[in-house]
Amino acid sequence: MTTNKQDIYMSNTIMQASKEELTLMLYNGAIKFCNKAIMAINDNNMNDAHHNIVRVEDIISEFQASLNPEFEVTKSFTIMYDYLQRRLIEANIQKDISILEEVNGFLREFRDTWKEAMNIAKGKKPPINRLA
Repeated sequence: MTTNKQDIYMSNTIMQASKEELTLMLYNGAIKFCNKAIMAINDNNMNDAHHNIVRVEDIISEFQASLNPEFEVTKSFTIMYDYLQRRLIEANIQKDISILEEVNGFLREFRDTWKEAMNIAKGKKPPINRLA
């Protein structure tokens, strides 16, 4: 598929996605950019590492901006997103893979929890093998 066709496909996918699906896409994007930053540091490409870390920061900023202050859980999410932003800044300054892996772990956990919540909302049962 050419880049133009890929762009059109992605644009259509985004335009047709529900709010829940868009959130899932953002989590997947943040994880992808975090992985790219790790690979860039491993390849000693600090410019690409910086660019990808900033993309993760931008996505987390979007999550922060979308929080609804009417819900009690918002305070907890605000604290977590602030923590991730601080860690990303540290990772970007130090080009520290271990910090990026920590952030990526949180992002994967948030994404997986979000997917599970989407399934529950659709009436699907959560996986049984999930540890408490």
